[in-house]
Amino acid sequence: MAQQAKATAQARKAVSTGSVFFSFAPWIVFGVVASPSTWEYAALAALIAAIALSGQDLLHGKLRILDMTGIVFFAVLSVLALAVHRGQLVWVETYAQVISNGLVAAVALGSLFFDPFTAQYARESTPPDVWDTPVFTHINKVLTAVWGGAFALMTLSTYLAIRFPSQDDWFNWVVPIALLVWAVKFTQRYPESYKARAV
Repeated sequence: MAQQAKATAQARKAVSTGSVFFSFAPWIVFGVVASPSTWEYAALAALIAAIALSGQDLLHGKLRILDMTGIVFFAVLSVLALAVHRGQLVWVETYAQVISNGLVAAVALGSLFFDPFTAQYARESTPPDVWDTPVFTHINKVLTAVWGGAFALMTLSTYLAIRFPSQDDWFNWVVPIALLVWAVKFTQRYPESYKARAV
């Protein structure tokens, strides 16, 4: 019982909001800057941010799925902007935010079938003996599902902004920001809340 309580207490540090934010930051930069006339600059800015924020970790062999996805995705967009005629990239101009949000949602939700992406951050602040505990596993599955769900809803919201341009401020800004704030606050509170119930 004492060992279980100790593991539960350690597992409550399921993920550091700050470390997750660093991985989401390039995607947020892209979402803020991207528009039909600025997506190329948004992709380059996001690529620079992704490399700057995860460069040291990559040099030390820490390969997080969200960081790697961001670097590859924004590098591909940057190359497309340089190599392909603008007229052939109308679909990118139109759906850049939808595609980026959808990709994050797919990566997050897909990781539930292998290794919840938040667990990659949680392992950096918890000892190895709690990594396989039910509490640690449950918390990270829930947090990963929350982030994946938030970005899935952001995908829908940014798509609706295209379909209903008169409401684009709501769908491009208000809804996504509200979802991000909710996901961050949930990430901060849920581990402690679940730990209290699990003890």
